[in-house]
Amino acid sequence: MRADPLDVPPHTLLLILAIAAALSIPRATWQYFGLFTTLVHELGHALAALLTGRVVHGIRIHRNHSGDALSSGRGVLGTIISGAMGYPAPAIVGAAQLWSVFHGYVAIALFTGGVALLLTVLVIRNLVGILVVLASVALSAVLWFYATAEVQSHALLIVGIALLLGSIRGLATVIGVHTKRRGQLTTSDAYLLYRRTGVPSVVWLALFAVVIGGCWVAAVAAYL
Repeated sequence: MRADPLDVPPHTLLLILAIAAALSIPRATWQYFGLFTTLVHELGHALAALLTGRVVHGIRIHRNHSGDALSSGRGVLGTIISGAMGYPAPAIVGAAQLWSVFHGYVAIALFTGGVALLLTVLVIRNLVGILVVLASVALSAVLWFYATAEVQSHALLIVGIALLLGSIRGLATVIGVHTKRRGQLTTSDAYLLYRRTGVPSVVWLALFAVVIGGCWVAAVAAYL
């Protein structure tokens, strides 16, 4: 299902960047797109849990952009890997979408994303989460059945770049929790990982930053 890689001229890329920024930077739009970014964050936890042999019991998405991915299993390693995969997940997915577009795998990316979202319905445990997942599934279905290949490619680029921008916003938020709002530390994955491992939170924050930065480098390289 490989197609010809998309050729995006600089002026088109600038327009795509502007639309992606409009989704992920202004508060008016971020209050909605941020819910999707939170969903990807929690799916990062859930997928890592499954891949390390844990059982996922449910995912919740809240209107304030917080969320929970509940899982259980034996061993500490799975808990650590699952806990560390939340904040990098939007950047990883965003970079993967850009790579798919620039290498001709748009159809595969759309199909895989749609199936993953449909399966997510089975583990969502609250109304806000269900609405976010169903809206995402509906958009994927419209792109799959009605959009041209070019529109699909541009849509994936917009969402991918918006997720990459959202990953930076999420990282800035969690750093702010550690530096300015320490009363909210229990909402930070870095703090929870510190409690489980004894490794300082700053190390986990640095790890998140390195992975997110690597995804940005990979996304730029895919375009070049």
